[in-house]
Amino acid sequence: MTQIHTLTMPKWGLSMTEGRVDAWLKEEGQAITKGDEVLDVETDKISSSVEAPFSGVLRRQIARQDETLAVGALLAIIVDGEASDAEVDALVEQFQASFVPGAGGDEDSGPAPQKVELDGRVIRYFERGEGGVPVVLVHGFGGDLNNWLFNHEALAAGRRVIALDLPGHGESGKQLQRGDLDELSQVLLTLLDHLDVPAAHLVGHSMGGAVSLNTARLAPQRVRSLTLIGSAGLGAEINGGYLRGFVDAANRNALKPQLVQLFSNAELVNRQMLDDMLKYKRLEGVDSALRTLAAQLFPDGGQQHDLRDVVQRGEQPVLVIWGSDDAIIPAAHADGLKARVEVLAGQGHMVQMEAAEAVNRLILDFIR
Repeated sequence: MTQIHTLTMPKWGLSMTEGRVDAWLKEEGQAITKGDEVLDVETDKISSSVEAPFSGVLRRQIARQDETLAVGALLAIIVDGEASDAEVDALVEQFQASFVPGAGGDEDSGPAPQKVELDGRVIRYFERGEGGVPVVLVHGFGGDLNNWLFNHEALAAGRRVIALDLPGHGESGKQLQRGDLDELSQVLLTLLDHLDVPAAHLVGHSMGGAVSLNTARLAPQRVRSLTLIGSAGLGAEINGGYLRGFVDAANRNALKPQLVQLFSNAELVNRQMLDDMLKYKRLEGVDSALRTLAAQLFPDGGQQHDLRDVVQRGEQPVLVIWGSDDAIIPAAHADGLKARVEVLAGQGHMVQMEAAEAVNRLILDFIR
């Protein structure tokens, strides 16, 4: 049976309203397998590839290179089976006649962040999907729940996914009592209690990996599995120059050389990303929070906590993902771990954003 599919502009994250077509990766007439990258799209946050959610033949490229289109706009037609040009034309005409930019409603607007006061502290989080053992996404130092904007949708297919802003980050409260791992882990566990989550798959990036490891140390019965991405807590080394430079940076010129170290593609660090980060860093309480965390967790440019034993004792299955070219925490920290280790060639520290499709597939395969 012939199926004519529409490939449309995806929505990545809460604020995306449009994307610019950067380059087509597949040509008209080319066969496509589900999961193939079809074209590159750039937003004001970051660039990424659009994957085909179905197999078939790319019959029509609708969007043109450098064209900016709204979320939900028609990018291409993919046909699985036989269809005439007239049938393809008719579907394109019908789609374009009925498409209204921004009319997707709440269903397509991504997760709605919520805030809750827990033990006198405001914590922002979002939820997406339902069913199964929940997946909880824990960001790194200086990050927030938007670090997962290319992951939450894919991971939420058939399961509940939760992401939060740790204290001192995003739109959560900026006050820290001690600024140590136990405080951060306790906030995570308190949020899980509030959301009636008895146990979860924890996915932690960088400092969030150390928070996840420490949570498994404190409450192993609450952690079904650990996915650690470029994780802290597995070795002594960390890029202390980056940490100092990031904390001290007060303008774009000072901040850009720091953020560039996070990515394998330096062009991703655009003006919007710099402005968003500076806006966060200028919020009341942020500077103090970052300095407290850096002093507690990464004193003298090294890592304070060795949590390798949490992995080695084998109480939870562990997946470790690293970019081979991580300039913040060396991928060699994965050596010798009793875990499934996946090192992605050519990738940097923000591998969950730059290689989102590969990371999503690894996580989904692991937690299944």
